[in-house]
Amino acid sequence: MRPLLSIREKDRDFLKTILKFADKRRVKLYIVGGYLRDIFLNRQRGNPDIDFSLERGAIGFGRELAAEIKSGFVVLDKERGACRLVKKTAQAVYTFDFTDFRGKDLDEDLRYRDFSINAMCVELAEVSKERDLTRLLIDPYGGTRDLKAKLIRMVDPRAFDDDPLRILRAFSFSCLLGFKIDALTLKSIKSKKDKLSQVSFERIRDELFKILDRPDAFKYLIEMDRLKVLKIIFPEFEVMRNVRQGPYHHLDVWQHTLETVRQLEKVIVELKRYRHIQGYLDEVISGERRRRSLMKLGALLHDIGKPAAKRREEGKTKFHGHERIGLGFVEIIAKRLKLSNGELDALNKMVLWHLRPGYLADIRQITARAQFRDTASEGLSILLLAMADQRATKGRLTSRAGRLRHEKVVMGLIGAYFKKLKEKKLPRLINGNDLMDKFKLQPSPLIGKILSEVEELQAIGRIKTKTQALEISRKTLSREKP
Repeated sequence: MRPLLSIREKDRDFLKTILKFADKRRVKLYIVGGYLRDIFLNRQRGNPDIDFSLERGAIGFGRELAAEIKSGFVVLDKERGACRLVKKTAQAVYTFDFTDFRGKDLDEDLRYRDFSINAMCVELAEVSKERDLTRLLIDPYGGTRDLKAKLIRMVDPRAFDDDPLRILRAFSFSCLLGFKIDALTLKSIKSKKDKLSQVSFERIRDELFKILDRPDAFKYLIEMDRLKVLKIIFPEFEVMRNVRQGPYHHLDVWQHTLETVRQLEKVIVELKRYRHIQGYLDEVISGERRRRSLMKLGALLHDIGKPAAKRREEGKTKFHGHERIGLGFVEIIAKRLKLSNGELDALNKMVLWHLRPGYLADIRQITARAQFRDTASEGLSILLLAMADQRATKGRLTSRAGRLRHEKVVMGLIGAYFKKLKEKKLPRLINGNDLMDKFKLQPSPLIGKILSEVEELQAIGRIKTKTQALEISRKTLSREKP
């Protein structure tokens, strides 16, 4: 017997309130899009997001409803007639979007939507009469058929003209649901990819991070690269193509970069049993963007400075200073994507210090200062990126013994990182004001550098008094002065 496809009881209570309000105003409402799709896929969200469509007057209706149910209200698109209500309850946060028909009638409204799996609807008034949604479903463009076939298919040939962001949404839905993008939709993406440059980068950023957040983002990045979609978002990546590397590498810079993303995803899966590592990866850095997603962007950027740094010296290919050159690209890209200062700082640290764990693997004694100097909270990000970077390097001069030594050092440092977090922080021996008063300094990054060095020496027991701290500061200052 086919299972009943029904709306949850706690959602029904809200829907009854909205229906009652609509009936008083003789407004016919339709539930449309993702909420229905997710019911059919049995993946209903803890915080429901329900889209409603009505013939006209969505903004006025939404404003009045917001006052009635005491919810938040914002106009999303005045020209197209779209608004959003957010209502918090003890159990969940509800998001209700109301939009005017995008065409002259309901059928045309559905045709102007992005993909068939989002172009289904039910009339709200009928939901209260019939519990089985399959009996109520209005599906003129084969959404249920594509759900069964696990297919992302555009509804109309003009889908990407109406909103080019749908090009990225095709990949984010494919990634999220594990669906394939159908051949005609892929062909349209390839031919209309340049239109993506017309979209605001805040919207591009949000779809991109949905992809990066998935555990298998690599294969979708490969497809986006094949269709030259990545080129539109990150034109800076183009200089990495076909840049050959030395005998430690088996891939050019761009292919190595993609392989590093793949290896990073594998490392994350391998370390899944370590809850403290997964907790670190799940940390929200800004908005809804998590550290694991930002790390994958860091992997895409870690060698972006190599083409500009490439030199031939003594018959060898070298990339000295590529990590510092890469910082300039990081700033440009972070600014374009409207990333937060915290995200920019994290990316800068990943790119600047991604080589450090490799250097540490080549020395016998690893000091506390060498472990996490300058990396702060990104210490673990850098260690995991370094492991992925090393695994993506399989030239003829690499060896299994070298890789195992590198991974042993990295895992030891990961343990030390979490041990350090648990340690009770010692009270500061000196602060910035002490340095400015003693040495007549002006506020500058140098003060932070001196304090960081003092703290590291204090942590390993090399200094214990304010006098000792000031003496170390004096030596550091004399060393740093030109």
